[in-house]
Amino acid sequence: MSNRRRAIGAGAALVAALAAGTVYVQQSSSSSSAGLQSSSSQTRQVAYAAAAKRYKVPESVLLGVSYLESRWDANDGLPSVSGGYGPMHLTQVAAASGRGVEQGGGEDLGTAAAPKTAAASSDPQTLPEAAKLTGVDAAKLRTDPAANIAGGAALLAKYQRDAHKPLGVDPAQWYAAVTRYGGSAWFADEVFSVIRSGETRTTDDGHRVTLAADPKAAPAASQGVSATAAATDCPASLKCEWIPAPYKQLDSKDPSKYGNHETANRPAQQKIDYIVIHDTESSYASAVKSVQDPTYLAWHFTIRSKDGHVAQHVRVKDVPRHAGNWYVNSKSIGIEHEGYVAKGTWFTEAMYRASAKLVAHLAATYGVPLDRGHILGHDNVPGRAMSAVSEMHQDPGPYWDWAHYFALLGKPLKGAATLQSRVMILPDYAKNKWAYTGCDSAHPTAKCPSHGGASIILRSAPSKTAPLVKDVGAHPGSGKATMSVYDHSARASTGQIYAVAEKKGGWTAIWYLGQKAWFYNSKALRRAVAAPGQIVTLKKSAQIWGMAYPAKLSVTPPADRVAEPLKYTVAAGQKYALLGTETGEYFHSVTYDSAKHVVYKDATKYYEIQFGHRAYFVKAEDVTVSTVG
Repeated sequence: MSNRRRAIGAGAALVAALAAGTVYVQQSSSSSSAGLQSSSSQTRQVAYAAAAKRYKVPESVLLGVSYLESRWDANDGLPSVSGGYGPMHLTQVAAASGRGVEQGGGEDLGTAAAPKTAAASSDPQTLPEAAKLTGVDAAKLRTDPAANIAGGAALLAKYQRDAHKPLGVDPAQWYAAVTRYGGSAWFADEVFSVIRSGETRTTDDGHRVTLAADPKAAPAASQGVSATAAATDCPASLKCEWIPAPYKQLDSKDPSKYGNHETANRPAQQKIDYIVIHDTESSYASAVKSVQDPTYLAWHFTIRSKDGHVAQHVRVKDVPRHAGNWYVNSKSIGIEHEGYVAKGTWFTEAMYRASAKLVAHLAATYGVPLDRGHILGHDNVPGRAMSAVSEMHQDPGPYWDWAHYFALLGKPLKGAATLQSRVMILPDYAKNKWAYTGCDSAHPTAKCPSHGGASIILRSAPSKTAPLVKDVGAHPGSGKATMSVYDHSARASTGQIYAVAEKKGGWTAIWYLGQKAWFYNSKALRRAVAAPGQIVTLKKSAQIWGMAYPAKLSVTPPADRVAEPLKYTVAAGQKYALLGTETGEYFHSVTYDSAKHVVYKDATKYYEIQFGHRAYFVKAEDVTVSTVG
């Protein structure tokens, strides 16, 4: 019998042993391909121990790799946003045909067409390989956590043998295998960092798992920082790759035609106030190929899902066209994360951790506050005018775990339990499940797979059967919001702060787009906490803006950069959470000659407020400010 056939037989025997004496139950799911198979007598911790013993993988290595992929969660057998399954994130990804960057509109997209040669994902498909190594059916590897863990252990053992390293030895000798499993040296470094510090948590399906700290797990093979990484704006530990976006004149006779970003001098001439979290709506390979096309768009960084690898494309001093709002572009850093709003339901821990390390470093370097008024999702960026609101983007969507992300940033979201006049949205991510639609393009009204999320739904009255609140900007005419996963019209997201408008029983109303928006919030079902701070009260003449421009400009901005007051109906006395302060600023760059790029400023004072799901601005003269709590 060949070594390969012995491995297959042993893997099948392992899964049979794990399942001995138990009955696997298919749980109900809105997706016919999903549904977690689990054993009532098999704990997750035992599954790791059994797989580690059988494949002679140090248990700490198996636990560490799995933590970096999924935090040991099963995610109901549903795929991640990059096509990975189970605690070991075994991948089975169809070739991507995405346009190379997220879908959606926004002024700065203009008429740019997506590159037709966008690359499909070239990542290895580890789930089919694990199926061959273990002899376990691919469907079971996707939906049975114990089988999935065994598949991951089999892969690690294979990678260790391929590296001509012995099995069952000191964890520090598994660096090469861990690097191959994750895809980068940074991933391996982070795995061993977790092994050294240890971790304990309860998984999304109720299993308590512990990785005991092993301070001596320090592999000698850890790779240093490359020359290209040293030339980026990243922290050295991330080992970022420099893949430049081209600054190029596209028409030799017309200097106004150039791409794909603007040269600038930040922060010397423009303070950076925001960091925008995007997802790519494509594979990492497609996104990176697109950003190198001078006729397309650009952003500062792209982060790969499987291992958290970071590529930088534009220096932070410069301004790429990434946010769909020129003011936010000129004042922000844009970070794309490999993934989709609706194709898959969770993001890998490796990507969360890499992103958090990058954002924490950038925020400290440029003085960006670590709060939800300044760390924005692309879905929180305001439209510059009413006509633009319906074209704004929806990523990273309701499945991005903002609470976990801010914990990794070192600024955990928290507040008092007793509601006051200002509240922070803070549901339990794992338990916060809503019946979204739109995940299946062939059946747009079908319900998405049930999964935890960061957003809550807002209604027009204190009743679970009341209509959703309206957004006449996102839905011109009727204003009628939907439960589409792409529609943020009637949602509030984790970490966002609102002014309380009314309370009734277990229901709380917040001021939202000029109306009262209700959600249920009780001790048993907490969705918000008190958030002391400042609120603004609108005066009769108050206007809402999507850009904080100077009162007067001596130049005329291009049509897609003109600021207009938003035509939402607001009334004197309405209150909104104050998120930050801005002064009038406009970055004028309409020619390839960077010497002619000019920043115009004045003393016009604006307040950034949480007006709906998106942040907007009001002039200081149009509101009064008070402190609550």
